Amino acid sequence: MKVILLKNVPNLGQEGDVKEVALGYVRNFLIPRGLAEEATPEKIKAAEEKKAKKVQTAELDLAKAQELASKFNGQVIEVSARASEEGRLYAALPLAKIVAALKAKGLEVSKDSIKSSHIKEIGEHLVKIELEHNLEATITLIINPEVK
Repeated sequence: MKVILLKNVPNLGQEGDVKEVALGYVRNFLIPRGLAEEATPEKIKAAEEKKAKKVQTAELDLAKAQELASKFNGQVIEVSARASEEGRLYAALPLAKIVAALKAKGLEVSKDSIKSSHIKEIGEHLVKIELEHNLEATITLIINPEVK
């Protein structure tokens, strides 16, 4: 029996797929759990249109994420923090300070997307930012000693 999957089903297919499945499996498992519906020509056409629209939306999202990554790449951010005379910070640089510096340049990012180890020295550091669709951007962070 031909069915259209309404949700992802392990070992069978993804949402929107049209599959040929045993009648007992359809009647006893898929339909009662709301995982599939019987495939009619109209429903197949609607499922294909929905799938095409989903692909188009995903492509637009990817393009937006790539544009955002290009805005972040190569940015140079300067922050100041209290440091000893040897150039070591008294405390690791808080991610909130990096977020605030990026926001001042008009770039919105959350603390969770900044991937860097604890920065504890003044100078230049490369910081990775994880974006949607597994894209990464790299910014240059310059830490200057805070003037008292």
